[in-house]
Amino acid sequence: MTPSGLYCEAGDFFIDPWRAVDRAVITHAHSDHARAGSASYLAADEGRSILQHRLGAGAKIEGIAYGRSRSLRGVRVSLHPAGHIRGSAQVRVEHRGQVWVVTGDYKRAPDPTCTPFELVRCDTLITEATFAFPVYRWEKSSAVIDEIVSWYRECVAEGRTAILHTYSLGKAQRLLAELGPYVDGPVWVHGAIEPLNALYRDAGVTLPPTELVVDLPKGEKLGGALVLAPPSASTPAWMRRFRDPQTAFASGWMRLRGTRRRRALDRGFAISDHVDWYDLLQTVEESGASRVIATHGDSVALVRLLRERGIEASALETRFTGEDSE
Repeated sequence: MTPSGLYCEAGDFFIDPWRAVDRAVITHAHSDHARAGSASYLAADEGRSILQHRLGAGAKIEGIAYGRSRSLRGVRVSLHPAGHIRGSAQVRVEHRGQVWVVTGDYKRAPDPTCTPFELVRCDTLITEATFAFPVYRWEKSSAVIDEIVSWYRECVAEGRTAILHTYSLGKAQRLLAELGPYVDGPVWVHGAIEPLNALYRDAGVTLPPTELVVDLPKGEKLGGALVLAPPSASTPAWMRRFRDPQTAFASGWMRLRGTRRRRALDRGFAISDHVDWYDLLQTVEESGASRVIATHGDSVALVRLLRERGIEASALETRFTGEDSE
């Protein structure tokens, strides 16, 4: 660990650096993992266009296919699907007979918008720990989608607007893909979401028709519809566009009822693009790692449990906490 983030000295590269560096290997395009200003970037080809959009046209980005390796000063580096969002990758680093894997953010649940998670065996695993507590156990995503559809239909029946807050990159597109077959008419979206929808569509991901909220005729109030918007879109001026709005949030943090109350939401749906506690433990076990380093979350419970199981475990400090930053 350096002031610029996680550094591989042998290969002279950083993984998801916090500052501008000469060479950055990027797990995915969320802002807590991909920062602008580095001289060059290496990322999964599947997410290259998204990363370019996030970092700007001038960013020098090399995309490589999942599973294909590159030699960086004698260190073999390859990227493998993480299942978090489109283009997300785990970084496999091999040098002098040792294999390390940095997961970035990942999930093992199915997602129609990205390549599924691939288990990568290793000696040392650096894993995210965003939801590293036993209370975080996700239901099947199909069950949560059913709950969202039921809430949306209740709103439509009452002529109200169902406003579903969600993260603009990854979660919004996943929800659109899964909710699309159940929505009558277009899904209305915030301006921060639509450019990313276009990138997903360009990549061949099927999404339902969408309309921009900003294109509503002046003075017209939208009712009986589904709206997707980032958590920040809750100002009085923006909310005045809708008739009797009901608000909900789709996030793993909604597993705790207190979080929903603090955000003054009508509904909360616990659906996450990160592993829950049980998938996290399964991944550690199946990786075969004898050493585990936990980051991006509160790692105390995980480190304690792994040590009890005879695994060398520790925590790695980070400036970010995971899903809450997107």
